[in-house]
Amino acid sequence: MRTDLAMESEQQAAAGGDIPGLEKTVRIIEGAQLELTEIRITGDEAARRLGRAKGTYITARSTSGRLCDACECSAERARALAGVLTGLIGEKGRFLIVGLGNTEITPDSLGPRTASQVLATRHIKKLASDLDTSELAETAVIAPGVMAQTGMEAQTIVRSLCRETEPELVIAVDALACAELGHLGSVVQLCSTGISPGSGVENARAELSEATLGVPTVAIGVPTVTDCAVIAEQCGGELEERFSGMIVAPRDIDALVKRTAELISEAVNLALHPTLSPEDLRLIVG
Repeated sequence: MRTDLAMESEQQAAAGGDIPGLEKTVRIIEGAQLELTEIRITGDEAARRLGRAKGTYITARSTSGRLCDACECSAERARALAGVLTGLIGEKGRFLIVGLGNTEITPDSLGPRTASQVLATRHIKKLASDLDTSELAETAVIAPGVMAQTGMEAQTIVRSLCRETEPELVIAVDALACAELGHLGSVVQLCSTGISPGSGVENARAELSEATLGVPTVAIGVPTVTDCAVIAEQCGGELEERFSGMIVAPRDIDALVKRTAELISEAVNLALHPTLSPEDLRLIVG
């Protein structure tokens, strides 16, 4: 089954026995109602069997329904994800945040919607010399669209921006595909290896990674779609040939994308600007 989630790839690969060069830990953050699964791929055999680059993959799964469901722990979830992101970005101060996807297609609009709510400060730090901005990270934000809209790979646009803005780290946000119905809209994946947009739906575009951009790249995503074959298999049926390759989204995809974009953007803002409170950030970003 096609999937963008390292956690699902590990489960599929583990059916063949132990996987050398793979480390896996699971822990619960009760206040945030999240289960964190961290997978570290350190060896060639693990990379081959999972079909993924060496690096760290962390999946945060809601233990109380989907991420768009009403929850009193939303603030704690944002802080928990901010903590995970902080661990991946390290001691960096200049960032380029990239919202991948198509605003005209709701399941694919997570990246641009997230980017629209991330605090951009590069212009302030460059131009507002009379203000003390020492506690703010330098952040530039872009939603490059998709090739059908621009005629260019997102990678081409982002690589050009990296040369111009010289970030120390790129953070790419994108919608994902999953191979487990229970993960649809209920998990957030963060990884240190970048991303190949569209790979989960067999429409892979040029990857965004340190190898292609020349800058370390962290990717964040939420599965918003799955393959019809997944539904057929998990419901105990057989997929008719005419439905082969069909990709489906949940009925409440609008709410799912809206709320997960809010969650991810708040986590990114908290991680990059830790001296600002959530209230300050909401006031500034809107």
